[in-house]
Amino acid sequence: MSRLLDTHVLLRAAGHPDRLPKEARDLIVDETEELFFSAASLWEVAIKSGLGRPDFNVDPRLLRRGLLENGYRELVITGAHAASVDLLPPIHKDPFVRMLIAQAQIEGLTLLTADGQLGRYPGSIQVV
Repeated sequence: MSRLLDTHVLLRAAGHPDRLPKEARDLIVDETEELFFSAASLWEVAIKSGLGRPDFNVDPRLLRRGLLENGYRELVITGAHAASVDLLPPIHKDPFVRMLIAQAQIEGLTLLTADGQLGRYPGSIQVV
């Protein structure tokens, strides 16, 4: 299965996999899984790290390189993704989250998240 990791799951997978639920760790190490990260997540990390947020204290360039070296596939942001954000119900206001939802829907990916609120969106979303 192909999964897009949300930013928080991605950061934990890259730096603190022991802080992920067992279900998420099992999926991430399963070689039959195709794992994606979004350019939106790197953008979010860059912005929030620059603002001094301790939960985003990572160099986005090093994060990207490490993800690619570990077999993750990068998902770019397209015009179709951006244009679809306005079709989403107003469940979550964070623009990065909304972009990830739109990308997952358009690309037919399952969004892997620890945020239970995201499970209310239509589409394939797995809350761990």
